Amino acid sequence: MYGINVAVLIVARELKSKFTEFLESQNVHVTLSVLGKGTANSETLDFLGLESSERAVLFSVVTRETWEKLKKSLYKTMYIGVPGVGVAFLVPMSSIGGRRTLQYLTDGQTVTLEEESTLQNTDYELLITIANSGSIDLIMDAARSADATGGTVLHAKGTGAEQAKKFLGISLAEEKEMVFVVVRSGRKNEVMRAIMEQAGAPNPAGAVVFSVPVTDTAGLRLADADDE
Repeated sequence: MYGINVAVLIVARELKSKFTEFLESQNVHVTLSVLGKGTANSETLDFLGLESSERAVLFSVVTRETWEKLKKSLYKTMYIGVPGVGVAFLVPMSSIGGRRTLQYLTDGQTVTLEEESTLQNTDYELLITIANSGSIDLIMDAARSADATGGTVLHAKGTGAEQAKKFLGISLAEEKEMVFVVVRSGRKNEVMRAIMEQAGAPNPAGAVVFSVPVTDTAGLRLADADDE
């Protein structure tokens, strides 16, 4: 979809501010940051030269062209991949909920609009909704109104308040909710539309929603499973 992707950087927690500043210098805005903890044992940490397993996870939206430039700088300037620094990877998007959301997420990047596409004709899609804190019930009620099932929530910190005012006409709180909902591809647009209409701007929830393809699943029991 438009050649747009989610760039995910998992870095040592003490380097969070340094990587955030670096991304901003590359006209790549950190949409969300989440604090986490790695699973490596102490022996593995010693081998890799790491003092702790505490991590920061940074989410940004980038075009393919932006990523190619950014990747070179991550190696050259930030030493990504060096033990103790971090890793980065790319996840392709399949759709974004509205033009203003697209502009907000890609501010400062050149975007060439193309037809929406679905990677490998996947049966499922992961809808990722980002909203102001305290909006979980509103988002899930909206999703369920379009026959989606339950979701998973992560608490995160958001940035880009000025871009939100510019493109979405709303003020974003720093505290954010990330809501993950897996839906069948055929129902993706209906669920996204419900979330945008009931929880998107100008609603105080300020929700933005996009989707990424899911290439395989296990153990999912969806509301429309009997339709096939």
